[in-house]
Amino acid sequence: MCQTGCFEMTATAQDATFMQRALHLAQQGQGRVEPNPMVGCVITRDGAIVGEGFHTAYGKSHAEVEAIQAAGTTAKGGSLYVNLEPCCHQGKTPPCTRAIMAAGLKRVIVGNEDPFDQVAGGGLAELRAAGIDVVTGIAASAASKLNAPYFHRLATGRPWVIAKWAMTLDGKIATGTGESRWISSEPSREIVHRLRGRVDAVIIGSRTALADDPLLTARPAGPRLATRIILDSNAALSLESQLAKTAGESLVLVVTGPAATAEATKNLAEKGCEILQLADNDPGVRLQLLLSELGKRGMANLLVEGGSQLLGSFFDQGLINEVHTFIAPILLGGNGLSAIGGHGVEKMAESWKLEDLQVEQTGGDIYLQGRLPQPKNPGNVTLRHPS
Repeated sequence: MCQTGCFEMTATAQDATFMQRALHLAQQGQGRVEPNPMVGCVITRDGAIVGEGFHTAYGKSHAEVEAIQAAGTTAKGGSLYVNLEPCCHQGKTPPCTRAIMAAGLKRVIVGNEDPFDQVAGGGLAELRAAGIDVVTGIAASAASKLNAPYFHRLATGRPWVIAKWAMTLDGKIATGTGESRWISSEPSREIVHRLRGRVDAVIIGSRTALADDPLLTARPAGPRLATRIILDSNAALSLESQLAKTAGESLVLVVTGPAATAEATKNLAEKGCEILQLADNDPGVRLQLLLSELGKRGMANLLVEGGSQLLGSFFDQGLINEVHTFIAPILLGGNGLSAIGGHGVEKMAESWKLEDLQVEQTGGDIYLQGRLPQPKNPGNVTLRHPS
């Protein structure tokens, strides 16, 4: 493979600019392509863009094919920029490497290699063997961040977990009586609906289901229809709840423990809920088992909406990857409920520190989002074939 020295000799000053364009295109597939990665592609000839495209939906043409079709015969002799290594295997679509060679492209610039076991450098090797000049590592950090959920699922077998909550300036998500509507502003709630509309599943605990009786749907609807998941050890979700009443419209998955009775699970199943009964008595182990199951189902992104106990459990288990928090300029004081329960940490040095922090104002709130550091070598897990 081409090492650092080769990269330095073959990269040009324009490569980063065109790769940024490819990344911008790739992001337009968010919420539509998962569990596939987001991929954008730009083709240039003599320093000018002659074709571009992105992966628009799962099962549809890949970004390289879209860009090649847009460029037509002008692609011959040109350069192709793509944020992820072109595939070299037959999936739902033919190998992109074959399309690149057939188009007569002379140079391919790649942001990240694809760790998927049917690619894993094979696409780059195939292109080099065909005499195409291949450059890797352009805008690699930005490309890695864009497809972090894809890389995470391949490495761990679990979906990328996003924690979301709204809290007051003194860190409360509800009053002492449990009232929480509404802490955040309407513009903040619109952002939450957009989040729901691009993830595979939204999860809450049984206490939140009882206290808020939420629908957990995206309004307006987004590109994905999220599975609504309730962690409910005893299968006690009310048959008159909005979730149970709408189970036939979009999937409601009730995750129970070993104590749930056959009658309780039968009643919910008759309302249209899917029941997933996890036999382990340890709630933390059940969370791990649940995420592994969701990964096997092809889920790439999971939104945890709380409340305090559930968020604390996810943090205690080290399962949170990304945080979205809305801080409202109001104060509750007293015995209001804190945002994150669970065991927490005992020392400041053990605290969870966000990276890639972004802060903006939305309505009257402060919207803060960031990511938690990820394990460097979590180990690869075999998953079903993306395409």
